[in-house]
Amino acid sequence: MKPSLYNLARAKISLATALRTNGTVNGTTVDLHENKDSSRSAMLIVLSGTITDGSHAITLQESDNNSAWSTVAAADLQGSAPTITDTADDRIYEVGYLGAKRYLRAVSTVSGATTGGTVSALILRGFPRRTPISHT
Repeated sequence: MKPSLYNLARAKISLATALRTNGTVNGTTVDLHENKDSSRSAMLIVLSGTITDGSHAITLQESDNNSAWSTVAAADLQGSAPTITDTADDRIYEVGYLGAKRYLRAVSTVSGATTGGTVSALILRGFPRRTPISHT
């Protein structure tokens, strides 16, 4: 098999693209062991569109059981989870995950917004124990 990122990684949406205003939204859970692939690495990718106002903090949460969630410790991140404002919009932010939990999700917390902004997040899981990674 020819080396290919397609065979080693899979992107899963956690926060669908949406106009976000004040409040907190928990993203959809991403199972790093989906289809028994047992991904050994993950990365949070945040895509920001136009932000007109407010502070849009995106964090990464982890869980052993898909029930009890906690924010990933800074020591288990490569880079920093972004807080996006109107001066840092229309960008892609990447944050590596070094932890060992099975489940991940992105969380959006917006404050100080009147009209808000468009943000989405996905989790790229990769380096599965079994290749190629399933794309079903």
